[in-house]
Amino acid sequence: MKTEEIKSMLKDILPAVDFDSDFLFAELDSLGIATILYVLSEKYKIPLDEQDITPKNFKDVKAISNLVCSKMSLESRIRQYSLSTPNKVAVVCGEKSLTYSQLWNAIENKVEALRNEGIQAHRAYVYRTNQDADFIVTYCAVHLLKAVAVPLGHSVSEEEYESVKKEVEANLFPDDVADALFTTGTTGKSKGVMLSHTSLVASSENFMDRFPFNEDLCFIVSGPLNHIATLHKINPTLCSGGTVCIIDGIKDLNAFFAAFDLPFKEFATFLVPASIRIIMQYSYEKLCSLSSKIAFIETGAAPITKADMERLSKALPNTRLYNGYGATEFGSAAAYDFNDGKYIEGCIGRPFKNAVIYLDPEGRIVVSGPGVMTGYINDEETTKIVLADGGIHTSDLGYFDEEGMIHLTGRVGEVINIGGFKVNPIEVENVASSFNGIKDCICVAAKHPVIGRVLKLLVVTNPEVPFDKHALSLFIKSKLEAHKVPLIYEVVDHLEYTYNGKKNRKVYKEE
Repeated sequence: MKTEEIKSMLKDILPAVDFDSDFLFAELDSLGIATILYVLSEKYKIPLDEQDITPKNFKDVKAISNLVCSKMSLESRIRQYSLSTPNKVAVVCGEKSLTYSQLWNAIENKVEALRNEGIQAHRAYVYRTNQDADFIVTYCAVHLLKAVAVPLGHSVSEEEYESVKKEVEANLFPDDVADALFTTGTTGKSKGVMLSHTSLVASSENFMDRFPFNEDLCFIVSGPLNHIATLHKINPTLCSGGTVCIIDGIKDLNAFFAAFDLPFKEFATFLVPASIRIIMQYSYEKLCSLSSKIAFIETGAAPITKADMERLSKALPNTRLYNGYGATEFGSAAAYDFNDGKYIEGCIGRPFKNAVIYLDPEGRIVVSGPGVMTGYINDEETTKIVLADGGIHTSDLGYFDEEGMIHLTGRVGEVINIGGFKVNPIEVENVASSFNGIKDCICVAAKHPVIGRVLKLLVVTNPEVPFDKHALSLFIKSKLEAHKVPLIYEVVDHLEYTYNGKKNRKVYKEE
């Protein structure tokens, strides 16, 4: 979108206003501002309201243009870049790539195909996702038809696929709902989360405001495309005129590192802590060699240990390394750049511009703002509990420090009660993970035939380092209180994770 285009339009509707003024806000009265908001909202189909009325946003026409750009949908931005930079590469997947012009043409063709299928506005469109550009094409086309995108993982069973279709296809969704994303159900039954166009824009704005997204950036996407963490990186990347590179996980480290050979100036990616550990274990020197290329890495979905923070920061000393905090129910909410020499475990930094975070009386984190969900599908009761007073009441426990930084201390339901003492298993795991020879671990509750309920540590070891459970026990005892030291230790080949990188604690629940 060109600033001159907006200036010309506004001059026509408000001829008495000097749009070349150095401080346009002083030139406008309340009627003039209301008129501008209305005209731009109608012209560009974007949400503008009283919260956008600030001197900064109305300083001059360029500032107004920036405001409009920040509010435009993913689809509108792709279309705009297809006109302004048609030959710029938008998506890369393997040997194939799409320019912005080709991407927009593919979206338009998909719109016609879906229309011929009979897709209806405000109705769900359920589809399996593949790790390729067609996901973005279908996702945008569904939005343009004012339908609701319901993407499911490509490996979802036929039974589960039909179950979701049955649950959502009878629904007539509210006008602003754009997506219905199903959670992984790590803490219970999988739930369908309704997200509005407003919430998608708000989350995209959050990342573009805090992270260095730009037109020269290539963002490498390795996670499932239907997951919120991935969607919220595709959106700001393309909204900034950058390039999305899609790969199928990081099991093939050669494919992951090959992406950095693409002809782009800067790179970024999102990696869960388990993936970061794999990369550092098997390809640390290669990672170090990319220090000048990687602008930023975000991690999340699970806690990252101080030891891993330190080692990653050493490999990438000039890279922004974010520990992000988000969820399907509220999108993105906060982030902490841990490449600061402090490496604070559990810290998620300060809230994003479109997020308000506070604690309830029990110390649980509550997130409010335009990014929160509309509600759960066909579950008004749970919606009222979780989405109360305009905020998402999470199961995460935390606190604010004196600098306003937010720290996570565990989750309700995951805290283990041992003889009256409350133990956060993540705290134990973080300490154990820093012990030489421990590749991964999980702390769980177990039954002892004499003592009763005790802590048990399942560990994945490095076969090259002899495992000494006595030495590990003493190491943990040197770092934590005695009641936090596990009594039982078991070596396992691997740990169970959910598809989005969280330890699947349901699998290890005490019988």
